[in-house]
Amino acid sequence: MSQASQRLTIFSGIQPSGMLTLGHIAGALRNWVALQYDYRCFFCIVDLHALTVRQVPANLRRWTLDCAAMYLAAGIDPAQATIFVQSHVPAHAELAWVLSTFTGFGEASRMTQFKEKSEQHAHNVNVGLFAYPILMAADILLYQTNLVPVGEDQKQHLELTRDLAQRFNNAYSPTFTIPEPYIPKYGARLMSLQDPRKKMSKSDPNHNATIFLADDNDAIRRKIQRAVTDSGTTIEYDPDNRPGISNLIEIYHLATGDPIEQIVEHYRTASYATFKAAVADALVAYLEPVRTRFFQIRDDEAFLADLLVRGAREAAQVANRTLQKVYRKVGLWSPKD
Repeated sequence: MSQASQRLTIFSGIQPSGMLTLGHIAGALRNWVALQYDYRCFFCIVDLHALTVRQVPANLRRWTLDCAAMYLAAGIDPAQATIFVQSHVPAHAELAWVLSTFTGFGEASRMTQFKEKSEQHAHNVNVGLFAYPILMAADILLYQTNLVPVGEDQKQHLELTRDLAQRFNNAYSPTFTIPEPYIPKYGARLMSLQDPRKKMSKSDPNHNATIFLADDNDAIRRKIQRAVTDSGTTIEYDPDNRPGISNLIEIYHLATGDPIEQIVEHYRTASYATFKAAVADALVAYLEPVRTRFFQIRDDEAFLADLLVRGAREAAQVANRTLQKVYRKVGLWSPKD
């Protein structure tokens, strides 16, 4: 048995629905980089999920390559992890259909994110949006995933994934690994710079609310300086009561690696203006090499295409093994039978 096959498996993905943000590094990419050396990792660009919102086709294609380039720029090593595009592995959509027949309408309708997204996109509440968690379950279960790096907002979807896996295993025989969440202590969910009770989002219409990973240094400094803080006068970490300044502390922690407690102690009596300047300096130093590498990689589309073709081939080998087991167990006929 190879060393790779002995390692636990991690699956995770990001939608290519815009330029990635600082929140993606905090909640996903930096954790992926750390995990890739100890686990068998499948990092997906989940373009099928992006279709739940109407996309401009040219933008979706461009953002897919942007996403792949940013994975690499952030430190994902294709020699250590499999990077691929979801739609390039048909088993994702195929398993999602089978799993949909194991999903109760009531449990799908209770998904909190469906309710939230339906309010945000009231003009386009489609069946794909409703079935989004089932496709997510297929994404995870295809690779016999042990750990899924998720933010708090995705925990409910992972619980559905676990329920579906257990339901299928009980109905037939052990087929799917039951995945567990991997949630980092800090930085799993950076908040909007303009409304720190909302998650930082690439789709926020107010671009001052979000740090994009391709933002230049001036834009980063400007957005940090304009960030909403609180009515207090001291630098304290209290996300529930002082979310604005706490969010800036988490950003500083992300950029420097300094412990939260140490940051608070060092800047406790500093003015907001002084602390914001320090946050901006730290963030510029942290993101500038990532941005430079991103543009270098993004300019070589032939390299990215080759990388994604190879990644899809690797992913399909694993995914198809799982799908064929599922098909046999539910009774779908094959010429090999």
